[in-house]
Amino acid sequence: MNLKHMVKPLCLLLLVGILCIYPKVSARAVTNVDSPLTGDTVDSTTRTDAGSAETPDDLNEINIANQVTITYEDSNGQLAGPLRIFLTLTLITIAPMLIIMLTSFTRVIIVLHFTRTALSTQTAPPNQILIGISLFLTFFIMQPTFTAVYQDAIIPFEEGQIEQEEFVETAIGPFRTFMYGQTERKDVLLFMEIAGEEWDGVLDNIPTTVLIPAFIISELRTAFIIGFLIYIPFIIIDMVVASALMSMGMMMLPPTTISMPFKILLFVLADGWNLVIAGVVKTFY
Repeated sequence: MNLKHMVKPLCLLLLVGILCIYPKVSARAVTNVDSPLTGDTVDSTTRTDAGSAETPDDLNEINIANQVTITYEDSNGQLAGPLRIFLTLTLITIAPMLIIMLTSFTRVIIVLHFTRTALSTQTAPPNQILIGISLFLTFFIMQPTFTAVYQDAIIPFEEGQIEQEEFVETAIGPFRTFMYGQTERKDVLLFMEIAGEEWDGVLDNIPTTVLIPAFIISELRTAFIIGFLIYIPFIIIDMVVASALMSMGMMMLPPTTISMPFKILLFVLADGWNLVIAGVVKTFY
């Protein structure tokens, strides 16, 4: 047999022999309250005897050597820490929908989209730029609402001054006030009629499930009206360019190819972005 093939069996036999002749080591755990450490057979990790827990506080001192405990210290005693973390993650998941539906984001993004389409620039500015501008304008417009929610709901709840139900009602209050100020009365009456409820014209008597869709419809209507007004000067440019091309017999040339540079020039000379953004922001005040 080749010596190289005998090396592995010899090493295996040597290891087995060492394990067989190695003296046995016994380990035991005994109660030693004066030195609750590990490392030899005298000391132990046992802190209390089994079955000695009498109160819930005693259960926190269970004899478990290896464990990981996460404690949420900023609680007011009304909601468990893990549940609060779960609710926070859930809120983060639905936050984009809340930002789109309960704030000024819908009107702003639609107006900017109409502006880009009227310029016939297709992808300039790109969607990422329009969404970014809309988000920052939304934070600017909604800053008083966010501040009211933080001061009137979040801070008292963290300090334990209000319960969960009161926290939810207080937090939704500034959003309801904002949405009601931008919602037309006929939209509220429409959904109140569909829901089979009567309304006396007071905000407090409007269910949130009715106010939100009424607010969305009003936002879409307002955004499309602003978009139509933005389209008017650009339509005039298209008509003038199309008439000039027809008069010169250049009917095969798309009018938008010639009119787009004139639209951009007019938009820049009139400081269009300033007018559009300032105009849409002022509609909320």
